[in-house]
Amino acid sequence: MPKMLKLSGESKDMTLDEIETFVKLARSADVPGDRPVYAEVSTSGKIKQLEIPLGESSERY
Repeated sequence: MPKMLKLSGESKDMTLDEIETFVKLARSADVPGDRPVYAEVSTSGKIKQLEIPLGESSERY
């Protein structure tokens, strides 16, 4: 199973600043820019959590 970078919002939903932090962490881990990002969203469409596979594999599981 590949290692994953996961980030959740401090509150129920993520803010733009938290999404920026996620992108910065992924870039610092040398994740390619074309790698898919997975998101858990609320029923209202707000982002609750983001995750991206680290390393060579782009597979989630």
